[in-house]
Amino acid sequence: MSLEQISCPIAFQQYPQILLAHGGGGRLTHQLISEMFAPAFGMGDRAQQDAVTISLTGQKLAFTTDSYVVKPLFFAGGDIGTLAVNGSVNDLAMVGAKPLYLSAGFILEEGLPMETLWRVVQSMRQAAEIAGVQIVTGDTKVVDRGKGDGIFINTSGIGAIATDLEIAPHSIREGDVILLNGDIGRHGIAIMAAREGLEFETEIQSDCMALADLVMALLEGGVEIHAMRDLTRGGLATSLNELASTANINITIEESAIAVQEDVRAVCEILGLDPLYVANEGRFVAFVPESEVEKAIAIVRSFPEAGGQMRVIGRVGDRGQAIVSMRGQIGVSRILSMLSGEQLPRIC
Repeated sequence: MSLEQISCPIAFQQYPQILLAHGGGGRLTHQLISEMFAPAFGMGDRAQQDAVTISLTGQKLAFTTDSYVVKPLFFAGGDIGTLAVNGSVNDLAMVGAKPLYLSAGFILEEGLPMETLWRVVQSMRQAAEIAGVQIVTGDTKVVDRGKGDGIFINTSGIGAIATDLEIAPHSIREGDVILLNGDIGRHGIAIMAAREGLEFETEIQSDCMALADLVMALLEGGVEIHAMRDLTRGGLATSLNELASTANINITIEESAIAVQEDVRAVCEILGLDPLYVANEGRFVAFVPESEVEKAIAIVRSFPEAGGQMRVIGRVGDRGQAIVSMRGQIGVSRILSMLSGEQLPRIC
């Protein structure tokens, strides 16, 4: 069969250009991965994880890759360089791996000021030092003026699996408790404020940070973690929907347990955004047995910025229905669907 005879999956025949218009994210990206990339490359359910685990000469490793096209390049609490490092570090941590090495690929637009590139490189160096990883190889390409929006960065990472647990969506069990390590929505709103020149009484800072040390502390402390997911594009609601779909489970979360800074909530209300779907860069959910909750929360107290606000936000119900619902403040529940498109494109 020739390449010309291979038809595109039906789901994408309906909207062949919408993915490009939305820039990915949410339901469309989930379908793109599950219906096009995963079958084409024989990836199976691994395609829906933050990183893939591999075995090399008896050593269990994790491998991940991600690309960063954030606009603007600099924002309160970080920049494209810190995002590029922390994003790949966190993806490795989400499968229980200690991050070790990163690659960095730069696509630079013709005419980019050298000072801008230097600031980004220094941010990456500092973020790598904080995360305890080495940037060991990379690549640089230059595109025509007006074709690259300054800088695009790809980072790939390798880490050593630090646990015998199989941390993956299929390990989630009925009755598992869902832990969240802090407030949500700050990263996306910080990007929006920088992009649109919005000024508030207080500056909203992105939560961009490396989570590997916190995750390693949980694992070294003997916490039985079944699955983890960092809450980037699509936010908390979309991430939970992805996990529910992959594991075929029912999830219920409590609105009263989910922390949102008042200034973030106010901006979301003004702009018509739902903080449950706004991206984060330093937040993750962990699925653990109820018996492990107190131990986990006690361990993360020594990480005040990354884990000091960790709390139970929900529970896993029965298998057979991949539904995520949220019980509101007055006891009324609503279904949280997967985000279609993106509320805020170009946020990572």
